[in-house]
Amino acid sequence: MAVTPRVVVIGAGIVGCALADELTVRGWTDVTVLEQGDLFTTGGSSSHAPGLVFQTNGDKTMTEFAKYTVAKYSGLTLDGKWCFQQLGGLEVATTPERLQDLKRRHGWAQSWGVRSFLRSPDECARLHPLLDSAKVLGGFHIPSDGLAKPLRAAEAQARRAIDRGAKFLEHQKVTGIERSGGRVTGVTTETDRFRADVVVSCAGMWGPLIGELVDLTVPLVPMAHQYAKSAPLPVLDGHNDELTEAGRPILRHQDADLYFREHVDRIGVGAYGHRPMPLDPAELADPRTSPGMPSELAFTPGDFDESWAAAVDLLPALGESKIEEGVNGLFSFTSDGMPLLGEHPDLDGFWVAEAVWITHSAGVAKAMAEWMVDGQPELDLHAGDLARFERVQLAPDYVLGRSCQSFVEVYDILHPLQPMEEPRPLRTSPFYERQTELGAYFLEASGWERPHWYESNANLPEVEQIPERNAWASRFWSPIGGAEALVARQRVAMFDMTALKRFEVVGPGALSFLQALTTNQMDKKPGAVTYTLLLGEDGGVRSDLTVARLGQDRFQVGANGNLDLDWLRRHLPGDGKVGIHDVTPGTCCIGLWGPSARALLQPLSKTDFSHQGMGYFRAKQGYVGQVPVTALRLSYVGELGWELYTSADMGRKLWDTLWEAGQAHGVIAAGRDAFASMRLEKGYRSWGTDVTAEHDPYEAGLGFAVRMDKGYFVGRDAIGGRSAETVTRKLTCLTVDDPYAVVLGKEPVLLDGRPAGYVTSAAYGYTIGKNIAYAWLPVSAAVPGRPVEIEYFGEKVAAVVAAEPLFDPGMTRLRSAL
Repeated sequence: MAVTPRVVVIGAGIVGCALADELTVRGWTDVTVLEQGDLFTTGGSSSHAPGLVFQTNGDKTMTEFAKYTVAKYSGLTLDGKWCFQQLGGLEVATTPERLQDLKRRHGWAQSWGVRSFLRSPDECARLHPLLDSAKVLGGFHIPSDGLAKPLRAAEAQARRAIDRGAKFLEHQKVTGIERSGGRVTGVTTETDRFRADVVVSCAGMWGPLIGELVDLTVPLVPMAHQYAKSAPLPVLDGHNDELTEAGRPILRHQDADLYFREHVDRIGVGAYGHRPMPLDPAELADPRTSPGMPSELAFTPGDFDESWAAAVDLLPALGESKIEEGVNGLFSFTSDGMPLLGEHPDLDGFWVAEAVWITHSAGVAKAMAEWMVDGQPELDLHAGDLARFERVQLAPDYVLGRSCQSFVEVYDILHPLQPMEEPRPLRTSPFYERQTELGAYFLEASGWERPHWYESNANLPEVEQIPERNAWASRFWSPIGGAEALVARQRVAMFDMTALKRFEVVGPGALSFLQALTTNQMDKKPGAVTYTLLLGEDGGVRSDLTVARLGQDRFQVGANGNLDLDWLRRHLPGDGKVGIHDVTPGTCCIGLWGPSARALLQPLSKTDFSHQGMGYFRAKQGYVGQVPVTALRLSYVGELGWELYTSADMGRKLWDTLWEAGQAHGVIAAGRDAFASMRLEKGYRSWGTDVTAEHDPYEAGLGFAVRMDKGYFVGRDAIGGRSAETVTRKLTCLTVDDPYAVVLGKEPVLLDGRPAGYVTSAAYGYTIGKNIAYAWLPVSAAVPGRPVEIEYFGEKVAAVVAAEPLFDPGMTRLRSAL
């Protein structure tokens, strides 16, 4: 019989209980769950959570978490009592803007496989008779949403785990994590010591304090959220007893930041419309000595006045009642609204599953158990991975400020391009001053200020050629971006690529290290540039990389973010023959692209940038004027050109040198809007949006980057026998003739009127004069010329499957010798 690791789970809230259940059912039965409070009313968020489960989320993985939670908890009982009831969820709109957003949410539900309906005001009133239908413009109804009993669900899962051998111990406050040789070895409490091979922090609001014990920043903020119950309502008398029937659908009124559920003959009202009320984790009460639950702070009626008035306005029956009791209940918020999942970057065996709400609890536990037991979860977790943050995003002020904003925006209608407003600017390239002078319109990602277009280009004649688009797609957009794309195709443009994550892999073992971790052939002469993939053991695409071999033992790696750096570091050999250095902060990059790129660049340098002297996907080190550069001849916009890298101190000089010389060639600065359009015209994938770890290379159209004959690499065995001919789904190019119908991503794609896939990336193709959308579809439908429909805010947009790439399929512009 195989020996299973000794696991200690810290926290017996619903996440800890669910994880114990999921681990033990997979054979890891030596599990001890330590709880500082009482079992199972621990004093954390699970103890007071109202239990509403609305599944639909703009993030596919979060929706999958919720779907699994609903499925699992629907099948659980505790001593004959239900743990989840599928009462249905109803979200209502009282403004035209919200009604449109509910149509968008209905699209998400279809994309992610959640059955849902758009409802008329009368239908909403029939579903929830307490509604004032005159105030409602429409609704979004999900029949499988419902109400969880968090404490019942937690204990029911704990009992299942106990039956398989797990132990649950109360009043065990963790005081230390023992470690040796870079691994956890045990957990100490105030009274005991527990040996452990694996430790998982499911401590919720106390998570940052547990993190401190292992020198790990757990970037969450406990935030008070108001919940109140009305006095008994005659209209509800006898309607339900919560033993067998819990009442009407759970209800959301997001225009007023409210949600509702029934408590037998009372109405519970939750509100997000009040001021953020964060609490330092160090100030949390001890559940063993606190007179009440640490997660329940005193209700502040003044903060609830506007919410109560809005609640009465929507549910007039509340006007005959009053607030009988209330609480400021604490929940965990993060800077991006996503959970914190994964293993400590520097301490093997220490895991976290924090900032997880009831809605996602079982789904997260399942994914974590798969990750720990099997080495990889079935779902793509990159958006919730603990390692996703840059160091600057872990600053206490950053975490606090952005988490407070996440609270404010819980029910806001957020555009996919809408950035956080504070703190900004945070990370700027050496070109920032010059970009500001050119009127750059900045959006933000990973703390970086990134120009999306430049007002200095407003007078380009090409602006008049850019068609209007619908109101939603026009937000955070300007036709100037389209003009920049056209000029880049006609002349030459400078793109700021500084935000691209890059690191160096060096040492005598660097080549063999990269060979083992990536799919393409790395054993090429210095000067070669290679596009390659990182796969998981199951063959899923973890990332795509651009690797330049700058020397015998030196490689520059262009990556997608901190997760790639974390992945490579976890696989470093222990012999010290490979080093990895993040060079992003100390370097910068300009993408110089367009037909006139060589004519601009060559006179500035003695380096031979001719086609014969530097072919496509080649690298050279040289000088541009007085600036030392590493030049990579490649382009993600499909034009002749180079990525020019230099040190941060020389960045502005590089910009000025190119800008001054470029005036004779009509050079412009171009932003991310132009970049996104040109990328899609060439069919280049964006990892994390088009492709994730849930897809293999052949499904994603990236099989060209796989060299099965080069020897071992991670994931090779899993994809053996697969090919473009064996796939059942495919990332597919769609075009839309209507220029006004610019879709933005995540919309459902319909085949014969039924959802069959979803859009990933989308943009208007300024060069080809059509809207472009990439989508995952069954391979049987991914046939050029096949008509499909995209549902966009409830309307059906005609589209057609197209052969790719849409622009320059012969690659003549990229490989131009002119």
